[in-house]
Amino acid sequence: MKLKPKPLTKETAEALALQGLTFLAGDAARLSRFLTLTGIDPGDLRGWDGNTAIQGAVLEHLLSDESLLLVFAAEAGVGPETIAPSHMLLTGERWE
Repeated sequence: MKLKPKPLTKETAEALALQGLTFLAGDAARLSRFLTLTGIDPGDLRGWDGNTAIQGAVLEHLLSDESLLLVFAAEAGVGPETIAPSHMLLTGERWE
């Protein structure tokens, strides 16, 4: 019997983005690359709650590097196919 996936909500997308940030922050090189490529200042991360721009940037960063995405998904125990819909839900932008 297959389990139905949980419906995607803004709250689950935000939680996934937080997991992504925690994953990036767990490795100095990953976090540094994220901050450099996105232009986000470490101080900006203090305004995390409700900041869909930063949350979306985390997911977009994961989506932009397939190997990083797959490592994150495996460590977080989520399907990599859940990242793009979560990004779209938070930002309103389609991931191409």
